[in-house]
Order: sequence, then structure tokens, then C-alpha cells
Amino acid sequence: METEKTDGIVCSVVVPLYNEEEVIGESYKRLTAVMEGEGISYELIMVNDGSRDRTEELARAICTADKRVKLINFARNFGHQTAITAGMDAAGGLCVVVIDADLQDPPEVIPEMLAKWREGIDVVYGKRISREGETFFKKFTAKTFYRTLNKMTDVDIPVDTGDFRLIDRKVKDALLQVREHNRYVRGIVSWLGFKTAPVEFERKKRFAGTTKYPLKKMLKLAKDALLSFSFKPLKLAMGTGIFLSAASVIYLIVALILGLCGVLGSTGMLFVVLAIALFFQGLTLIYMGVQNEYMARMYDETRDRPLYLIRDRVNFDEHNDASPPLRH
Repeated sequence: METEKTDGIVCSVVVPLYNEEEVIGESYKRLTAVMEGEGISYELIMVNDGSRDRTEELARAICTADKRVKLINFARNFGHQTAITAGMDAAGGLCVVVIDADLQDPPEVIPEMLAKWREGIDVVYGKRISREGETFFKKFTAKTFYRTLNKMTDVDIPVDTGDFRLIDRKVKDALLQVREHNRYVRGIVSWLGFKTAPVEFERKKRFAGTTKYPLKKMLKLAKDALLSFSFKPLKLAMGTGIFLSAASVIYLIVALILGLCGVLGSTGMLFVVLAIALFFQGLTLIYMGVQNEYMARMYDETRDRPLYLIRDRVNFDEHNDASPPLRH
């Protein structure tokens, strides 16, 4: 394991924030207790992703009281995955821990991650063995999503995991070379192919507040994951089209024979033809939508816009701290 401390920090803890005024104080308290208990030099990097409540105000107060805490304020909301990326861009530690502020992923697991990292593991991810306070629908869809994603991609993405993980500095440097806009960070980390190991834990209920990942955002994350790591939706569209085209020809021949034999009247024949036409028209529009999603992502990448824009930063040494890379 690398021991040279290029900037004096062993561990950087990245905490994305979005409307977390109810939990930020307790999150800081528990993270600080855990990191101080490790007896290592560390920094907490909070990334305010366009919060509309008092999150920024409270984060600034924490930064004033504790210079080990740093704050990045986005110009607007750029999304959870981008906030994680911005925190990694600014992290100076030999390893980086990513953890949400809601305390569902307990900070007390971090020492286990650090222990495995010291043993030579490059990526230590948190694996959920239970999920308290979540509905059956949320648990079922999450379980289905992770297993479906693994079958649809060639990348081995661990199931029952989130973004709660520790990565070595070299993994962070490799990850930040991947500047795609529709980001699925845990998938990119798996794609990099470094040595990994899990740490199991029980996921708790939110300490306070409401989830920042409602169904709409979960669906977008699932779409980003699938389209970023698999071309199988396009292959499935082609395969389904071939199968249904062959089936429709056979069906129309059978319907024509039945019509000529008087078994199927002209009205029934017309209904069958219209139903098939409408079905295939709908199927065509769906497959065109899949193709358009891929093309839209290609267009999004070619525009070369920054991943995020920073309004201001707190407790960073602006003279010695290089600006984070914003473009490809």
C-alpha cells in the first residue's frame, strides 16, 4: 500500500448534500467521531448540490468551526453522481470514502473499510445485508434492478451496493479520467477493474428528512446505468423485430386463409389487420425511443460542456489547490 502522503491527508471523506438541513449536524458529528478515532489525518469535503433549504448555511458554520471540513457550492443542482465526482476532483487523500449525509450508510463502517484498504484492497464497497425503513416496493425494485443490470452488461457490478465505498488514490485518478456526463459512478468503478472487497452492514432508516431519490430519480439512475454499460437494448430491439416480423407474416397468412374460407368475415379480417398495424406502430416508436436515447447521449458527450459549475468553495487553499478538471 502506498504510504507517501503527497499533501498530508490520508483519507478524504466526500459527502454530497441536497436539502440535508435536518441531518447535516448529526452527520458531521458521527463522521468526525469516527475519523478522529482512527487517529489519521483526514478531510471532510461537503458538496452542496444546489440545496434550497438551510444546508449551505449550516455547512458554512461547520467549516468556520472546523477547518478540516471543506465545502463546494454548485451554481445549481447537477445531480448526486456529479456531486460525488466533484468531491473526488477536490480530494487530496491517499484514499477517498464516499458516503451520503442521511446516515443510512453508517459512518462506523469506515474503520473496516480502512482496514481492508491497508491490507492492499483498492476498492472496498459497502454491501447491504438488510434495508431498514424501506418499503417492499423499494426493496423489490432495487433487488430486481441490480440483478437485471448484471445480466444485461459485461461489467460485474456488485449487487446490493450503493455509492458508499472507499477507493484508493490510484482508483480515484483513473475514475476521474472518465468524464462522461450521464454518470453511474459505482458502475464506472467496477469497469475500471481494480481489486475489490465488500464490507457488509445493515442499512439504517434515514436519521431525519425524506429520501432525495424518489421514483423518478431512481428510474433515471437505472436508465443511466443500463445505457452506459450495455448495448443489449439495441440488440434486443433488433431480435424482437425479427421475431415479430416473422410471426406477423405467419399470422396474416393464416388470417387470409381463414378469410378466404369464410371462417373470418371481412370485418374481422379488417380488425385483425388494424390491431397488428397498431401494435407494430407502437413497437416501432418504442425502439425509435431506445435509439434516440443512445443518440442523445452521444450528442450530450460531444458538446463538451463542464460536468458542473462551482459558485464558491470554503476552506480550500485556492493558491495551492489546483482547479478541478471540468472537461474531458
